[in-house]
Amino acid sequence: MRFGCASTVEGSSPSDDRAGAPAVDESVRPFESPIRRRRSGGAGSETRQTGSVDLTSTLIAACTPEQLFATVDDLASYPAWLTIVPRAEPVEAAPGDAGPAWSVDLRGRLGPLARSKRLRMVRTAHDPVRHVRFERAELDGRHHSAWVLDARVDPADDGSRLTMALHYGGSFGGSVLERMLTDEIDRSRPRLLALVDPAVGGPSNSGSERHDRS
Repeated sequence: MRFGCASTVEGSSPSDDRAGAPAVDESVRPFESPIRRRRSGGAGSETRQTGSVDLTSTLIAACTPEQLFATVDDLASYPAWLTIVPRAEPVEAAPGDAGPAWSVDLRGRLGPLARSKRLRMVRTAHDPVRHVRFERAELDGRHHSAWVLDARVDPADDGSRLTMALHYGGSFGGSVLERMLTDEIDRSRPRLLALVDPAVGGPSNSGSERHDRS
């Protein structure tokens, strides 16, 4: 089993949070972009970093693609293994929704800092056993920062490969939010492995880990 995590922090201005983020192009591999950091503050002032956050994680598990895809196909199953999602419940789809909808709580902690957020997420892409995407879709008529969760499952020599990409399109958090989400995803790895194959879910069999922050 191998797990890697690559992250990108993209600079944005406070107005980005109000305007939301552009639609994701299905023809482009999600969230593969170079790092661009925008820092504010001059000499003698506190340096602060804001910007959108893109995280991409890969996991190889000794199971079939069908088994692995079943853990990511329905957001209601995410609280069983993804620690940043303590709650995800199906809700009624609204006219115009591309697919089923869920009410999702996101929660993360980095040291004494904890953040939580409730989102309405809709499944916007679905290719059974291969690809699923969920995107934020609120119904209050206001503009909101984008949250996108994209999961792909492919056959691998030693089982199946899961590639998950998480995108936050707002201006809050920057590197702090990036670190918080990365840590929470790392803690979730053994839980997911245990679900698809209990024999490989323990710490002694967690495999090698690589973090790419280039």
